[in-house]
Amino acid sequence: MTEPKKSGPMRPASLARMKRELRKEIKRRRLDPEINFLNITAMMDMMTIILVFLLKSLSTSTASLPQSNDLELPKSVLATEPDSEPEGLLIVVSKSQIIVGENVVCTVPSDAKENGIEARYKNGSRNSLGIVPLAQALGAWRQVDRQMRRAAQKDESYSEAIVVVDKDIPYRVVTEVLFTLGQEEFAKFHMMVLQTAK
Repeated sequence: MTEPKKSGPMRPASLARMKRELRKEIKRRRLDPEINFLNITAMMDMMTIILVFLLKSLSTSTASLPQSNDLELPKSVLATEPDSEPEGLLIVVSKSQIIVGENVVCTVPSDAKENGIEARYKNGSRNSLGIVPLAQALGAWRQVDRQMRRAAQKDESYSEAIVVVDKDIPYRVVTEVLFTLGQEEFAKFHMMVLQTAK
């Protein structure tokens, strides 16, 4: 049986040794840092992608547009089928109003054949072709579409629109709608008609 060594009186530790031991203990007890904050930029990107996905998936199917006294589609005898389902923002021009997506942007007056859309919806003149509330609605949608096209690595220099026009709408109103679409960088239009037998 061995006896423990007897040591003499304890010597005070040097300051350098104490610091070294303290650093070792701090390092040994250190925990990996946890992410305890939210990155608002990444969250905004995520919410934009989710919003665009929802807008695309919940958008009204163009094939199931209800017809009424206010909206009757023109008939066509075109025999060819479209290559694919058209994509883009749905714009409806009925006898009484212009609708972008689900929102009414302006009314169509009864005397639209001669004068087009009312001057209060334009830049103060009936002769102007641009429809201001329509341009504002298109601009907001265009920004979302541009981000979506950028994420999908598609050409973001233009957007597409599906234009549904009542069969009795004057050409002047159709021209004003298409002019406003062009001003807001919508370069491709799909006009919807009813296909009938020859």
